[in-house]
Amino acid sequence: MNRKVVVCGVGMVPFRKPGSSESYEILGAGAAKAALADAGLGYQQIQQAYVGYVRGDSCSGQAALYRVGLSAVPIVNVNNNCATGSTALFLASQAVAHGAVECALALGFEQMPRGAITAQHDDRPDPSQRLLDSMMAIQGLEPQSPVAAQIFGGAGRMHMQLYGTRPDTFARIAVKARDHAAHNPYALFRTPVTLEEVLASPMTFEPLTRLQCCPPTCGAAAAIVCTEQFARRNGLDRSVVILAQSMTTDGNSSFDENDMRRLAGYDIARRAALSVYEEAAVGPGEIAVAELHDCFTTNELISYEALGVVAEGDGEKFVLDGDNTYGGQMVINPSGGLLSKGHPLGATGLAQCAELTWQLRGQADRRQVEGARLALQHNLGLGGACVVTLYARAL
Repeated sequence: MNRKVVVCGVGMVPFRKPGSSESYEILGAGAAKAALADAGLGYQQIQQAYVGYVRGDSCSGQAALYRVGLSAVPIVNVNNNCATGSTALFLASQAVAHGAVECALALGFEQMPRGAITAQHDDRPDPSQRLLDSMMAIQGLEPQSPVAAQIFGGAGRMHMQLYGTRPDTFARIAVKARDHAAHNPYALFRTPVTLEEVLASPMTFEPLTRLQCCPPTCGAAAAIVCTEQFARRNGLDRSVVILAQSMTTDGNSSFDENDMRRLAGYDIARRAALSVYEEAAVGPGEIAVAELHDCFTTNELISYEALGVVAEGDGEKFVLDGDNTYGGQMVINPSGGLLSKGHPLGATGLAQCAELTWQLRGQADRRQVEGARLALQHNLGLGGACVVTLYARAL
């Protein structure tokens, strides 16, 4: 079976700095209740739930959803690094598409500590050790810099070496992100910044300055997916559907090419995107709006090329021509993206889903991309996983 998957409800809570938010179970319950209210459903109508988080104890999903209801629904806890939220959505969508259930909830949340992400355990092997070993073999290790910034900054350096990309081109992506976030009430950073301010902020790992790195954030988001028949029977909004979706993990090329772009997820994103375009019979040139995994400005630019939005090497031109914003070829991250909205690891993929659902419904207020009928989502987790989802406004 392969039934049409409808996104009948989405919800999220405003993202906050660590230390200023409520605890994870309150955040998660708030997002789930918002999605249920948006759909017009009761929790007892949810048949399965997939709950994503990265920095939490086992069964944190139950702790959040028990605040919503005690319906004995199966709750599956999911952890796939920064792709956790979209992995939960991937599982919920599969359950609906293949006939296991008619209605499923995907929820993601994170209560993060201050500062750069570090390993949670020091008494066992690091699951990302192969990635770290490959990075050190290519460019070494700078102990004073966050590892994630070194991976994605190294990918940016590779792009600069290959195509002559200028450091200020990456910085322009941060300026664009803040401009978009100014109109997003859920975003953490909504104050616009200038190119000069971005370039003058402290250097994290060249070419990445602090304002080109996503902030640690607390937050939650959720989506409810169902069959078209369930939506029709319950009088739900059927205007947004998942047209195609693909999840990939690393192949040999991630580690064997001595290319920091590939180590940072270029190839897994490309494979997922090609699968989605083939399944939907859609090309990237037909897509009006996208939420991409801009954990660092360098990754947004590299993702343009990995996803086929532009040809390899043309990412800089795409930025300088203004084709990544309103009035251009494709509006990238109208929410402000991870750079400005924030990046609560488990919630990020579902926050992207919420934004694109609002865009396709025409409910994005001042962020609205006029005439959007197709929307692309790209959520990446090193270690590694990538989920690419194509949404459509149903005719």
